[in-house]
Amino acid sequence: MMSSKSPNLECRMYEAKYPEVDQAVMIQVKSMADSGAYVSLLEYNNIEGMILFSELSRRRIRSISSLIKVGRIEPVMVLRVDKEKGYIDLSKRRVSEEDISGCEERYNKSKLVHSIMRHVAETMGIDLEDLYIHVGWPLYRKYGHAFEAFKLVVSDPDSILNSLTREVKEIGPDGKEVTKVSPALSEEVKDALVKNIRRRMTPQPLKIRADIEMKCFQFDGVLHIKEAMRKAEAAGNDDCPVKIKLVAPPAYVLNTQTLDKEQGIAILTKAIAACTEEIERHKGKLAVKEAPRAVSEREDKLLAEQMAKLGRENEEISGDEDSEEEEDTGMGEIDVENSGTGIRE
Repeated sequence: MMSSKSPNLECRMYEAKYPEVDQAVMIQVKSMADSGAYVSLLEYNNIEGMILFSELSRRRIRSISSLIKVGRIEPVMVLRVDKEKGYIDLSKRRVSEEDISGCEERYNKSKLVHSIMRHVAETMGIDLEDLYIHVGWPLYRKYGHAFEAFKLVVSDPDSILNSLTREVKEIGPDGKEVTKVSPALSEEVKDALVKNIRRRMTPQPLKIRADIEMKCFQFDGVLHIKEAMRKAEAAGNDDCPVKIKLVAPPAYVLNTQTLDKEQGIAILTKAIAACTEEIERHKGKLAVKEAPRAVSEREDKLLAEQMAKLGRENEEISGDEDSEEEEDTGMGEIDVENSGTGIRE
């Protein structure tokens, strides 16, 4: 399989050389002509297609440039495919919202599969199309999408990859040609593929966060709030531990980390309910300012900075000898071990 000349690293993503009519495909606009735009079909090794200007919009077109721009990547609908001449006519106005989201989801999965396959072909010096013929496309056929198979490879590579074979023609001792069935992948290529899949597809834990305000003006209100916080944290489990931290009275933030977004949101919702029930028992109030949601690294960083700043201010205040004991505890719990950030990595 190894060759002295550099291997071919160009290949379409799917077994079919051309898309089907009425299928949504991902394109990139390449150039403008008098009657339409020339585009590349990104999933079909950049073969050329055309969108006639009459297929841009259902409404009267005032300005072509507002509807189509060179370089833009977007889903369009396949109208006609002439395989003899290689003509593909496409439409932007006939693609529905549903088609668009389906196409984007498929394309993002296909693009990740393609990027892994191409990297393996390049580093192992093998032909990308050969890798697709013996690995990629059989997995597409069996699992609906190779992405689904790759997800399973993360934890169980052998049962997915060992069933893949290739036919090799050899000349037997009697001079006759015989066809032998051998594994589709050599051990080295298989190792490289599994390593790449694991690196790119091992799920990353998501951070889920909710913001609440909690007040309790009863005698021992601070203790009631602490008890409500304990109830919130008790709603977590080993997969999805819940942490609740004071930002600055009356603002608190609940956090969890999980591989399963839905589960994380459900557990924080449960934690808020447990917290609400406990504080209301003592005539306190809890208001949800931001419902449980997955948060980005940026939001996470901003919260950490805010907590650190409040932590520093808090330390300055607590140095004031005249402050009353009641007020002092009223600042709530600042996580001293984590130098006031309140965020555990």
